[in-house]
Amino acid sequence: MILIVIEHADGAPRKSAYELVSLARELASEGTSIAALVVGDDPDAVAQELANYVPRVVVVRDPQLAPPRAETMTRAVEHAARELGAELVLVSGSRAGLSYSPRVAMRLGAPLLEDVTSLTRDGEAIVATRLSYLARVTETVAAHGTPVVVSVKAGAAPVAEGAEGAGSVEPLEVTFEADDVRVGVAARRAVTRGRVALEDADVVVSGGRGFGSAERFEELVVGLAEALGAGVGSTRAVVDAGWRPYGEQIGQTGKTVAPRLYLALAVSGAVQHLSGMNRSKVIVAVNKDPDAPIFRVTDYGIVGDVLEVVPAIREAVAGEG
Repeated sequence: MILIVIEHADGAPRKSAYELVSLARELASEGTSIAALVVGDDPDAVAQELANYVPRVVVVRDPQLAPPRAETMTRAVEHAARELGAELVLVSGSRAGLSYSPRVAMRLGAPLLEDVTSLTRDGEAIVATRLSYLARVTETVAAHGTPVVVSVKAGAAPVAEGAEGAGSVEPLEVTFEADDVRVGVAARRAVTRGRVALEDADVVVSGGRGFGSAERFEELVVGLAEALGAGVGSTRAVVDAGWRPYGEQIGQTGKTVAPRLYLALAVSGAVQHLSGMNRSKVIVAVNKDPDAPIFRVTDYGIVGDVLEVVPAIREAVAGEG
């Protein structure tokens, strides 16, 4: 049995949830069942949505899961995996998933395949590829025996289509121990955004320090993103300068994205940044330095000043509208 752990926000599954469904379908051999685990304090809407994609949805509801934390997620996923007899546990390779998946693997006595970019079966083994050395090297790793816990990098699988007929939704009781709730969230401050979440965006507009100021970044990068209905990303240098919040940082120490289109504006292309976006389907870069490393990974490149090129792109987008 394959267990998919669903990440969700604002009453809806994250894009990664549908990617995990697609991957589970590819891996499911004849007679292998698939179930989705939804954890939260009010997970009903998410569970009903997932029932359109998988035959069985298991729901763990508890007030202590607002918001879910690594400790409580570890307990819930471990319990579900044991109760359902999961042979394979699929987790999103998000910051949250990477925090609790090793703990789940340890408690289950299971091998862990972390942040993988592909996943297949080879007889009884689960074989995966993953990037290492700042995405310069691709490793092939195999796990023998069950269960296996796998965290999957964003964009590693296509978004799943809905299934025929609705699956079942059933509750699962989990008893959280004192150690599971030692760490609490005292306060949360969400970044105000009127655009699509970065993790779920099909188009990402990312900017670097070449814009010269926070005001120009807001005007040109954020303005273009809003015109395209895109997510906004940035380099670490932009975040360190205080121009943009950490939640928009892309790269080794930020978020990993894999949109259909990635616009890199005044982004030099340091390997740390590339490791967070190099699985984008189409990459377009604008940089005035023709030798900028970003051009080594782009599908289309424009050598020019972003302060001139980006307004021209905005005009073209407005003309399309």
